[in-house]
Amino acid sequence: MKRHFTDFDLNRSVGNLLRIGVLLSVITSFIGFIKLSFEGFEMPRDYALLEISEENIWQSFWTSLLKLEGMAIIQLGILLLILTPLVRILFALIGYLKEKDYTYVLISLIVLGIMVVSFLMGFAH
Repeated sequence: MKRHFTDFDLNRSVGNLLRIGVLLSVITSFIGFIKLSFEGFEMPRDYALLEISEENIWQSFWTSLLKLEGMAIIQLGILLLILTPLVRILFALIGYLKEKDYTYVLISLIVLGIMVVSFLMGFAH
């Protein structure tokens, strides 16, 4: 017997997704802080030394993460926290499609569009 997907199921799933996203972010950041404390990171006196050119920012992040550097692990935790609401919108969108609730599908697409445009505008100057 096929069970129907309900609003309660969707809300519970989205809530679990948000909890998991935040928990993963906290755990990842905490591991990064521990790793960073063993690496002995000190803030430089000249903050200009912390700057990375915009062209190399993602390359620098992935290179540092592959080396398992503490700062990159913390940044990964922050990235997970930022992406959690985006994944939540995608998850809800799929749920609304399953429910055939096209009003909320449209609203979810609009919110998703706003989030994507906002994210991309952060890279444009």
